[in-house]
Amino acid sequence: MAYRLFVLSMLVGICMVVVYRVKHVPSAGEGAQGGRWVWIGLFVAELWLSLSWLLRQAFRWNLVYRYTFKDRLSHRYEKELPGVDIFVCTADPRVEPPIMVINTVLSVMAYDYPPEKLSVYLSDDGGSELTFYAMIEASRFSKHWLPFCKKFKAEPSSPAAFFSSTNSPHPLQDPHMPNHYSSIKKLYKDMENRIKTVTELGRAPQEIRREHKGFLEWDTVSSPRDHQTILQILIDGKDPNAVDMEGQPLPTLVYMAREKRPQYHHNFKAGAMNALIRVSSKISNGPIILNVDCDMYSNSLDSVRDALCFLMDEEKGHEIAFVQYPQSFNNITKNDLYGSSLRAIFEVDVYGIDGLGGTPYMGTGCFHRRDTLCGRKYTEEYKRDNWQTENDRIEGESLNEFVDRIKGLANCNYDENTEWGKEMGLKYGCAVEDVITGLAIQCRGWKSVYFNPGKKAFLGVGPVTLDQMLVQHKRWSEGHLQIFLSRYCPFWQGHGRINIGLQMAYSHFNLWATYGPPTLYYLLIPSLCLLKAIPLFPKISSPWFLPFAYLIIASSTYSLGEFLWIGGSLQGWWNDQRIWIYRKTTSYLFAMLETMLKVLGFTKSGFAITAKVADDDVMHRYEQEIMEFGTNSPMFSLLTTVALLNLFSLLGGMKRLLMDPGTDVLETSCLQIFLCAFVVAINLPLYQSLFFRKDTGRMPSSLLSRSFVLALIACMLPMY
Repeated sequence: MAYRLFVLSMLVGICMVVVYRVKHVPSAGEGAQGGRWVWIGLFVAELWLSLSWLLRQAFRWNLVYRYTFKDRLSHRYEKELPGVDIFVCTADPRVEPPIMVINTVLSVMAYDYPPEKLSVYLSDDGGSELTFYAMIEASRFSKHWLPFCKKFKAEPSSPAAFFSSTNSPHPLQDPHMPNHYSSIKKLYKDMENRIKTVTELGRAPQEIRREHKGFLEWDTVSSPRDHQTILQILIDGKDPNAVDMEGQPLPTLVYMAREKRPQYHHNFKAGAMNALIRVSSKISNGPIILNVDCDMYSNSLDSVRDALCFLMDEEKGHEIAFVQYPQSFNNITKNDLYGSSLRAIFEVDVYGIDGLGGTPYMGTGCFHRRDTLCGRKYTEEYKRDNWQTENDRIEGESLNEFVDRIKGLANCNYDENTEWGKEMGLKYGCAVEDVITGLAIQCRGWKSVYFNPGKKAFLGVGPVTLDQMLVQHKRWSEGHLQIFLSRYCPFWQGHGRINIGLQMAYSHFNLWATYGPPTLYYLLIPSLCLLKAIPLFPKISSPWFLPFAYLIIASSTYSLGEFLWIGGSLQGWWNDQRIWIYRKTTSYLFAMLETMLKVLGFTKSGFAITAKVADDDVMHRYEQEIMEFGTNSPMFSLLTTVALLNLFSLLGGMKRLLMDPGTDVLETSCLQIFLCAFVVAINLPLYQSLFFRKDTGRMPSSLLSRSFVLALIACMLPMY
């Protein structure tokens, strides 16, 4: 009730601002002095940002928190548990190191789940023999690692995370662990060194290549973008000899590099996922599919059972298509320097979207029903009682014959003239194939669940530089806008299929990119008008000043209170405010421009992989919470120009205030001075990078010169 009263008061304040703008538009005759068009532009910006706020309120009314009871699941269904196929996707060994990839693979192999019902697939879109070699090493090490995890409940089950974690149990804490801990750690370090040595060499040595016939596939590989399908079953779960060191069965482990040819579009991650869906249907055909990014290792042994508590629920389970876990990161700094945790979204917003009937599919950490991914529509009669499935193995057929028979499912032309990428599998043609696929599933009548347990289910690697973060959000917001402008627009595709609140929730994120121009306008124009002595807000003595002041104070106070309530800090909130401004004025703006160019046919879709590694100097600055600006990026040019322009405007406004005490500068321009001072304060790390820092993470001098000139020119331009 308190939140609803707050929202109502904010809505009244917004309406009063709108009335003020409409009633006080400068007349045409005084346009040169009052900035008529500047005023109208500010009004349009305020309207659009108000729409953003209004759309966000649609999913903040009914937050749904979920809990599981795994003991009940085990009691009722232990012998009937479904097979689970786990998909891990990687694309480039240069930015996603093989050692990181296999740590994720090993972590999901170690789930507390019957191993004969667990199958792990790696899609290597880089087609790298280095990654393949690492997978062979992982298959051997798993014989030691999985019994260790099972015996000592080792969490996180990623070896690298487990041995480096300050929370991992010390050998002396368990009288049975010391010898096991030391020996398994030595085995891991030896494997890690071998993989790193081969990675540095850039090619597996001949003696290693002779050990496994799978390396022969690379004798005919032309390049990562021109090669045949490579499919290798490294651990065959159907083989009675595939056991660990204690004689227990091992999960199935499969390596796949789908075919790529220059003349065929490979559809990025969506194409890889669809190839995995087809290939896995012949090998294990698990009715449940989990997909994770290669940097997103399992942090909890119980995640599969938690997800099945929803999917196998006797009353509502048959309605649920997928269970989505939040994206969490293990390298977030104390005050979340780059806002990578998206704390308010994952700790508040998505709970509200779940209350509307369905969280979006976020591309990683998501458990799906296989048949919903393959296009099945929901019907009230649908209810799965038998979770057992059949695979495509023929009795008496050798493993090599079986692999040769099914590998064509991953050929580059398999999708042509089929429903794959349209009505089956993940959708093609969008940078956020996950979101558009989840929306399509919900429009077929299915619901979804958001589950955020106290112990994070998955932990990944967040961006460690500002440029990485901005590029990542540019890709996301660009993809979202593509959805809104396509036939999959939530208001069009979802009309009559999902409720209006969920349509508004999707649209809020789909329109991210459009919030860039009005935000940039608000950061530039009032500051320039302050320099030109053009008032754009009511005087302090005017009653119209109150709604503006209330909106600023109330929204900031609520935002800070909410951030602290969900576990953030004061400095973390300030960093978050800075990063959202940076995203809106760069990532979102560039995403909108690029989307328009694509709509007009000037550019084509691309996909930028976020680097998962950084050099030691960058990591040291990141850990010290020093922002990284050492790239000559167009986004940084824009950020620097805006920051310098506001600095010049604030100095000009303060000069007028101090040098002309008889004028009413403070009376007429109070809000503009405040806004300008806020932008300057939020950009203090940027100014430090421009003028004081000497390390390689400082802003390039050429960029400073260019932005300095642009800011000066903008300050000298007339406002009418």
